[in-house]
Amino acid sequence: MTAPLVRPALAWDQRANLPMTACADEMPWGAPTSTKTNVVDRCLEGFALQHDNDARIATWVAYTVTPEEALGCFPRTNAFVAHAAVPKGQRAETSDYAKSGYDQGHLAPDGDMSWNQQVEYESFLLSNMSPQVPNVNRGVWKYIETTVRAWTWERGHTFAVYAGNIYAVGTSKTIGANKVIVPDSLFKVAVDTVTGEVFAFILPNVGKLETTDPKRYAVSVADIEAQAGITLPLPAGADKKAVRADLPPVNMGGLTDAKRAACKTR
Repeated sequence: MTAPLVRPALAWDQRANLPMTACADEMPWGAPTSTKTNVVDRCLEGFALQHDNDARIATWVAYTVTPEEALGCFPRTNAFVAHAAVPKGQRAETSDYAKSGYDQGHLAPDGDMSWNQQVEYESFLLSNMSPQVPNVNRGVWKYIETTVRAWTWERGHTFAVYAGNIYAVGTSKTIGANKVIVPDSLFKVAVDTVTGEVFAFILPNVGKLETTDPKRYAVSVADIEAQAGITLPLPAGADKKAVRADLPPVNMGGLTDAKRAACKTR
């Protein structure tokens, strides 16, 4: 979930990207792969991503969130910035979003990255964003993000998460001078690394959704792979064709209270 563009951004120093081996913990079953051709895998401290240099957005982002990380205390900075490691002309710039009508929408959400100041900053790299319709980004997409974080805290289990974009270069809409692709849909997969449960969603990136009930957007991992042109590694025995629409209850208030209490003592 991102904020409107009118909010101020914070300047910060970008670090060099890490070797992909440093992101092994963020991808417990290995890195996703894509049928896209002009792509580069990149590793940061809190998440890994594959950047499509033709689309100027990521095909996928992968990370884990632990129960402790779900209660991170670093406040949101809105430090949106182009990813310096991606060459100019192959990346999104903040100017591409200006007056576009689209949010700079997180794939790895700030709320899951607030356990470390530099990691929180890096969640605002534009390589971790895609142009998202405001009511989607600030609505059901945000709700699903918070739901996964609440499950992590409530269960005491680490979750592995994939998020990304479904689009077609040359067909999907673009914004800005750099022709940043507007994804037709967004996807998210959350895996309980203890129980092996898999929850998968596809959200149309459109102005008016039929419903804000996340259960209505539950799909199979196979559906995501077919539409996005990627392969998502899952734990052994996971059924990629299964659809998990019976979402467990979520205690949003409990998460808020636990975070408030934890941050008072840190």
